[in-house]
Amino acid sequence: MTAAAPAHARPSAGLLDRRVLGAWLWSRLALVLLSFGGAYTLSGSRSGQVEPFLARWENWDVDLFRKVAEFGYQGNPRHYGDTGIEAFFPGFPLVLRLVHVVVPEWTAAGLVVSLLAGSVAVLALGRLAALDGGRPDRAVLALVLSPYAVFLAAGYSESLWLAFALSGWVCARNGRWALASLLVAGACAVRISGLFLFAGLVVQYAVTVRRPRRDAAWLLLPPLALFGYAAYLHLLTGDWLRWNHAQRDGWGRRLTLPWDAFSATLDLARGTQLPAEYAFAYSAEIVAVLVGVGLTVLLLARRRWGEATYVGLSVAALATSTTYLSVSRATLLWFPLWLLLARAGERRPWLATAYVAVSAPVMVMLALTWMRGAWIG
Repeated sequence: MTAAAPAHARPSAGLLDRRVLGAWLWSRLALVLLSFGGAYTLSGSRSGQVEPFLARWENWDVDLFRKVAEFGYQGNPRHYGDTGIEAFFPGFPLVLRLVHVVVPEWTAAGLVVSLLAGSVAVLALGRLAALDGGRPDRAVLALVLSPYAVFLAAGYSESLWLAFALSGWVCARNGRWALASLLVAGACAVRISGLFLFAGLVVQYAVTVRRPRRDAAWLLLPPLALFGYAAYLHLLTGDWLRWNHAQRDGWGRRLTLPWDAFSATLDLARGTQLPAEYAFAYSAEIVAVLVGVGLTVLLLARRRWGEATYVGLSVAALATSTTYLSVSRATLLWFPLWLLLARAGERRPWLATAYVAVSAPVMVMLALTWMRGAWIG
């Protein structure tokens, strides 16, 4: 056996944080360079007609978040024709509006929010990796090289959600339940995934504390955040379940038997009339569900009950929708995946090499596809 490294030989927490932030910032620079390179080499335009930098980051949900931040959920009657807008939780639009005070351009403000929130998220992910005895930078590299990592840079809510969720989970692992509950409440204000994380937090508390204590009352904070949004929508629309109904109205999403959801998604993936990128996206959705199921089973086998609860409920909700939609993007939020991948890569270096060799090119392909306005998930 190899002797453990002496304490003075181990990197300090500050050095590990700098490595983690370095990996995050270098990956952001790489995406910026990719954006410029893709615009000039793949657009087929003359050099004077290349799309401006910020225009490449204004696709899909970026514009919807901006509308909520700028106009609110009732919107500007002249510009607000989107149905189902209430499906977007208020956390990201509120932060976007605050940053917009300093960064007047909306798309640029969204990029800043994701950059800063992502910095917090990767620091927390690194702390979780360290708590598991792994290398923090490996876990962060697994995340930033994941196939759908472009959504961590764009003006989407993934980075902000991860900042709240991962910071909250670090606090939970350290027994700081009040702060953990407050941060998970923040995650609940950003995405519905916060509800599943809350369930995981309750399980984590139960298996850690075993006997309820006075600090268990803090666990009421996350559902209060969800109730607050439901109450706000009720004031606007008279519908307590408006968020769920917005999913139906905007995207046709309804609760469906899992085998029916799988069959419908498989039909779309096999379809010959859809644009090719849509067929690819639906195929990736099926793979993502399989990854989620496998991850849940692995977490259960390792008795990581809180994380298994969170991931399992997330997968169950996504796999019982009319069709699989944005499951592949949701993999970014399954933080145990990046922790386990990093640990596996440390034990088996060939696996880390294989992951980078396969995932990085797919990430580049999907990032370029999204930047030119196509749907990827």
